[in-house]
Amino acid sequence: MKCPRCQAENPAGMKFCGQCAAPLALVCSSCGATNPPENKFCGQCATPFGKPAETRFASPDSYTPKHLAEKILTSKAALEAERKQVSVLFADLKGSMELLVDRDPEEADRITATATVASGCPNVGR
Repeated sequence: MKCPRCQAENPAGMKFCGQCAAPLALVCSSCGATNPPENKFCGQCATPFGKPAETRFASPDSYTPKHLAEKILTSKAALEAERKQVSVLFADLKGSMELLVDRDPEEADRITATATVASGCPNVGR
């Protein structure tokens, strides 16, 4: 059997190429049938190859208790009202680890707070 990847000849009955380890036959994930590697679809059940099998998840209705689902649906408006937009600043203080390594956590916090105020961002929350 000829390898589709490297074109090397392999003895009959081999599952993988002896030169490049490419699979010499495709096994259908749906029915388990063996197919030649050049097939785009299973010859037994017509499942397409090359796409991962779709995973099917159960609907939340099937596993959510009714009393909990009702509570979520009735409080939906209150939950949505709690959302707020925020601005986020990520800053890297050069040499901060060397500066803070031997310091008390409260003192380190005071030093970094001073640096954030000096950078023009006085309302930084932690």
